[in-house]
Amino acid sequence: MHRRTVLKGLAAWVASRGFAHAAQPNNPLFHQRAAAYSAQNRGLALLVMVDGQIVFEDYPGRGSPTRAHELASGTKSFCGVMAVAAAQDGLLVLDEPLAQTLTEWQNDPLRSQITLSQLLHLTSGIPGGPLARPPTYQAAIQTPAEAPPDTRFSYGPIPFQIFGEFMRRKLKGDPLRYLERRIFEPIGLEYAFWRRGPDGHPHLPSGAFLTARNWARFGELVRNQGVWQGQRLLDAGLLERCFEPSRVNPIYGLTWWLGRPISPAQRAAIGRVGREIDALGGTPGLPDDLAVAAGAGDQRLYLSRQLRLVVVRQAEGIVESLAGRRTAFSDATFLRLLLTGQP
Repeated sequence: MHRRTVLKGLAAWVASRGFAHAAQPNNPLFHQRAAAYSAQNRGLALLVMVDGQIVFEDYPGRGSPTRAHELASGTKSFCGVMAVAAAQDGLLVLDEPLAQTLTEWQNDPLRSQITLSQLLHLTSGIPGGPLARPPTYQAAIQTPAEAPPDTRFSYGPIPFQIFGEFMRRKLKGDPLRYLERRIFEPIGLEYAFWRRGPDGHPHLPSGAFLTARNWARFGELVRNQGVWQGQRLLDAGLLERCFEPSRVNPIYGLTWWLGRPISPAQRAAIGRVGREIDALGGTPGLPDDLAVAAGAGDQRLYLSRQLRLVVVRQAEGIVESLAGRRTAFSDATFLRLLLTGQP
């Protein structure tokens, strides 16, 4: 009886630690279960890549391997990698004050203190602004700060448009052209379309249209610590900065969401998207190093170095999502199905 009690207790401990359903990223049955769940929730594309090789693809409904789809806020994560590349190229320092380049901020008591890292961690004190409504670059840099840096997290397009103007001045040219030359062309990534504002500048918080395969290429470069087919494109140490959270929001790095457990007291400050990603932290069967590029309508790029895994999920319903009409899609349920076969 004592032995049975001990074994029962051990089984409960194993289950609680997530070992009862260990992740199996190569399991085709699990892929099919996740694909069915994705399709039920407006899914258009699901791609699973392990060790740089595509092991599963599914394109239900109007989806297709050649159909490029809007990433919405999934576009934001290109900014963190662009900043890392620019730091490696000696164009900037990730912790430099923005006012060194945005000189009109130099006499502002709050904005003169803001660093690039704080801007891209969304803790600059500048409001995020209305979702899906990026201002022009000039309007963005005129936005006043509402709080001192590193005191609040504010998600939205304004900081990314500020980053666009910051990069434009650093480069004396177009930020998207730099991203193409520095990252996209070396890995063979082709985007179908990228929205630009009335000022002619690219929307950096949103607006990229990519196929699942192209988005996965970008994910694989990041997952593989900046190495593409044996060639190092990004410094690994600098790239790691993308996955270091701020003190204000422990599940948001440098433009990437982080699947980490947080306390109930911290949830109030992380926003709706953050609360969706928060469910990943500590979920049995899921790796504890998940990083996510996330967009409206449940556009997702998931990375795990532990599992050597890249997953792309694209779906219809961006407009409906922004209007508050969301599906029942759950990141945690989807990834549990994909990796453990369990809902």
